[in-house]
Amino acid sequence: MVRFRLGTRGSPLALTQAHMVRAALAAAHDWDEEAIAIVPIKTTGDRVQDRALAEIGGKALWTKELDRALFEGEIDASVHSMKDVETVRPDWLRIAAMLPRADVRDRLIGVSSIAELRPGAVVGTSSPRRRAQLLSHRPDLTITLLRGNVDTRLARVASGEMDATLLAAAGLDRLGREVGHAVPTDQMLPAPAQGAVGIETRADNAAAIMLLGAINHAETHGCVMAERALLAALDADCHSPVAALASMAGEMLTLRAELLAEDGSARVSGWIEGGLDEELGARLAIDLLDRAPPSVRHLFAGG
Repeated sequence: MVRFRLGTRGSPLALTQAHMVRAALAAAHDWDEEAIAIVPIKTTGDRVQDRALAEIGGKALWTKELDRALFEGEIDASVHSMKDVETVRPDWLRIAAMLPRADVRDRLIGVSSIAELRPGAVVGTSSPRRRAQLLSHRPDLTITLLRGNVDTRLARVASGEMDATLLAAAGLDRLGREVGHAVPTDQMLPAPAQGAVGIETRADNAAAIMLLGAINHAETHGCVMAERALLAALDADCHSPVAALASMAGEMLTLRAELLAEDGSARVSGWIEGGLDEELGARLAIDLLDRAPPSVRHLFAGG
């Protein structure tokens, strides 16, 4: 008998993450894994692969079909890569749990380091953050649009269509792809919420919130919510090159972030530390915007 239904995108990585959530739920509640159904749902983001997300609706393309299924009761919860979830979510939804965060770094595919890319090398990415960070280190690079699932992107580099790409280490690890070279976070700070898997349910579904609460990793949840609070205060969208990473030591949270011009020609960075209840994201956002040059500031907080 099915006790719980998990909605997910249908990509290999999304399905792998849904199986991780199913295994965690089954272990926490002493259920057979077969009692938890995985329900793949095709999203617009999966169907449209020839344009950047920012051009066709942003992160909602990964979530709106899952939201509809959750609202209409077709599923009990939805599994997301948290970096793909819009900053502002409907009031009727609740981020009920996050799994322990994986490797937050980007991994460079094609060469061993950014410095080793040939002059004028072609690097594929659909991420404004990665584009800006690469150009800040190497203004000579040619950045081209690259979307698709992990294996599609790896194949296009392997075929010689482009010299390199960047992929999240967490996704590669979850799929068992031992490729590429990790880029240190002091060279490329990751996307907010990178490496975190989150589970949403309806805010009025107390039973689901309780069940999911048993698998919530509090440290990951606290760090990711601090990074999302920064995004909210910045009024950042899919066009905004922003990177952020929070970490915890005991009760102390440290949040680092940087904002960049689209072409990588300017950037502002900073950090803040304090308790989880101190609105660190909003405070750091104000500091960064105050110090940002016009080429960066106009991309955030309504310009």
